[in-house]
Amino acid sequence: MANSSIGPGFLTQTTVFTQKLLTSFGFVILLSVVLDVGAQLNTWRILTVSELRAQDLANRLLPGLGYFLAAMVILGGFAFNIGNIAGCGLGLNVLTGLSFEQGAMVSCGVALVLFWVREVGNMLDGFTKILGTVKILLTLVIAFSAHPPVLQALHHTLLPVQVSAESIVTIVGGTVGGYITFSGAHRLLDAGIKGPEQQGVVTRSAISGIVISTVMRFVLFLAIVGVLSQGVMLDKDNPLASVFRSAAGEIGFRIFGVILWSAAISSVVGAAYTSVSFFKTFHPAFARYERLCISVFIVLSTSVFVLVGRPTQLLVFAGFINGLILPIALAIVLVAATKRRLMRGYQHPTWMLAAGWVVVVVMGGLSAPLLVEQVSSLLK
Repeated sequence: MANSSIGPGFLTQTTVFTQKLLTSFGFVILLSVVLDVGAQLNTWRILTVSELRAQDLANRLLPGLGYFLAAMVILGGFAFNIGNIAGCGLGLNVLTGLSFEQGAMVSCGVALVLFWVREVGNMLDGFTKILGTVKILLTLVIAFSAHPPVLQALHHTLLPVQVSAESIVTIVGGTVGGYITFSGAHRLLDAGIKGPEQQGVVTRSAISGIVISTVMRFVLFLAIVGVLSQGVMLDKDNPLASVFRSAAGEIGFRIFGVILWSAAISSVVGAAYTSVSFFKTFHPAFARYERLCISVFIVLSTSVFVLVGRPTQLLVFAGFINGLILPIALAIVLVAATKRRLMRGYQHPTWMLAAGWVVVVVMGGLSAPLLVEQVSSLLK
């Protein structure tokens, strides 16, 4: 799960906000890991104990609430999938020189083939796992060769010079916001990992995935800071590609293109599948035509990106949208955890509930002013 979370949004968001905050971005990483654990640990434990998917749990809490939750999660998943398609465009641009839009359209066709021809999809899954390891090793090499100011980065991780609410909302949203953390809990349910007796496994899975992702993000942050400290100017349309080219030359640049595209194409199919799973239980027709719904979801995501363009901005925007959704979705799950009729007699730990509500308050407090600001700018 950790490897799959280190996709195009993760990579691009980290690059964009490291450019803005430099070594102070370390503080954002530190704060986000605390918020990530509070959100994911609560969500996974509550859903696996209830043995219900998020939308079904919400509907049992309050009839109709599950439809509202599903609508929000699907909105976040759609935004994220547009970002994934953008990541495909970035990757193919590095590899072939195609425009971002052309690369996205080619990738849309590939994604549909991967989805409909299972054998090809299984081959890509294995290939992506290998590339995930290469991605981590290459980032370590770049972080080492870029000679980042490690002591300054550690100092500003604890005592930042500047802090950005937008970066916190986006990074947390891109890690555990919207459909992302629910998809992990749903995969556990599908694997039969549910009930109070499985909570040890659930807790370890929730925490280990976030810790691995955080370590990778910090290493990537050091690599980017190292490159920036050498005075390198990053390409505004594909900033992370500039990092890899500067630190690892043309070979590293091309390897990065393969890694980015493979991670993005897998995420396109995965995000579409998970998003559709949030409404397929509402009516038999959705379940019957699930594969068609997923295909339409992928085509619509591609169409929006081709019309809008701006891949880097879309990847950051996807995390931001999911960050806005997180406090509302988490609050619904936390309220459900207090209802013994829904939790099969299980009593969720008070300290864990408190930690979850802290995440709701912090993310809600940071998100609300940003949302007002975004709406105001649109109305002007």
